[in-house]
Amino acid sequence: MKIRERASQYTLAREVIAAGLYPYFRPISSDQDTVVTMNGKEVLMLGSNNYLGLTNHPEVKEAAIQAVRDFGTGCAGSRYLNGTLTIHLKLEEKLAEFMRKEAVLLYTTGFLVNQGVISTLGSKDTVVIYDKFDHASIIDGCRLAFGKATYYRHNDMNDLERVLKNSGDAKSRLVVTDGVFSMEGDIAKLPQIVELAEKYDADVMVDDAHSIGVLGPNGDGTAAHFGVTDKVALTMGTFSKSLASVGGFIAGDEVVIHYLKHNSRAFIFVASPPPASVASVLKALEILQREPERRTRLWDNTRVITKGLRDLGFNIGHTETPIIPVIVGDNLKVFVFCKRLQEEGIFVNPVVAPAVQPGQQLIRISLMSTHTPDQIEFALEKLAQVGRELEIIS
Repeated sequence: MKIRERASQYTLAREVIAAGLYPYFRPISSDQDTVVTMNGKEVLMLGSNNYLGLTNHPEVKEAAIQAVRDFGTGCAGSRYLNGTLTIHLKLEEKLAEFMRKEAVLLYTTGFLVNQGVISTLGSKDTVVIYDKFDHASIIDGCRLAFGKATYYRHNDMNDLERVLKNSGDAKSRLVVTDGVFSMEGDIAKLPQIVELAEKYDADVMVDDAHSIGVLGPNGDGTAAHFGVTDKVALTMGTFSKSLASVGGFIAGDEVVIHYLKHNSRAFIFVASPPPASVASVLKALEILQREPERRTRLWDNTRVITKGLRDLGFNIGHTETPIIPVIVGDNLKVFVFCKRLQEEGIFVNPVVAPAVQPGQQLIRISLMSTHTPDQIEFALEKLAQVGRELEIIS
């Protein structure tokens, strides 16, 4: 079968487009702020991972502009060869200090961190054990690894222990978990995970994509939040959420980072992170540490909207963070809910099967520290209006 013929058999998205309910690739013609412009209309943004509201911070933007003046727009090669700039090394140093780890290695995207690290460390004598609800980049890293990969039920410590017990013939074990789960908004049971890892001689890697800037006493992630930083071997983070740019990093012992630097194909054979992105992360990291009140406002906003949604009767699952799932339970109704909210001036993200389990289809709300009380009140009013209209709440 030719590629074109095979591709033409995929009709689902075109059917949703024809129905006028397609909710993806919606063009925004403004910056990522609490309010964005779509088709000439202002819409309240409740679907961005810009948790600390730094993507349009004047200092962050100026840092990016200055980096282009100093270093140009790109590196024209990989970090391994001609693509290492002094600001790459500076950011790695600052992140290692921030994460309280010996060393850090930058990757061009967060997806590549998980894909590159897990596939490199997952040798034929290794079993990688991951939470069933982990991010797709973790799953892809497992698929590329030469070792065995298996999952445990979401946040189920009894099932994790079962899997660890059954991995006794492996020479090494790596348990990988999201810190904050990107669709459900709940937090990994990291103290129990590291306890089981110690019991069964396994290493732990935490995906802190949605935890950096959100959890921890200094916004330094899930391990710091639980006080187990020294018991987590590897922590990855991304720059496309709280740190207002694009890219990612892995933090750990120097000997492990040195090994990855010389063996991870997703690092060696990928073009270097561009100067503007790196400089903007450096500035965002500085502001994150300088202005802890941003995290305080983020959590204040989270408490207000989660209480409001529960009081209205919405099912928001077990969320514990600024990621709030509003569970609808039906693909079509999710698309209609998303469209009606946009018509009422609210941008949210639809999440349907197979990205979530059948019956758990949802709209995903994510908050920023810069959302105002008036904006949250407006959001709750519109969610209630459309939720009743679609009989999601009574």
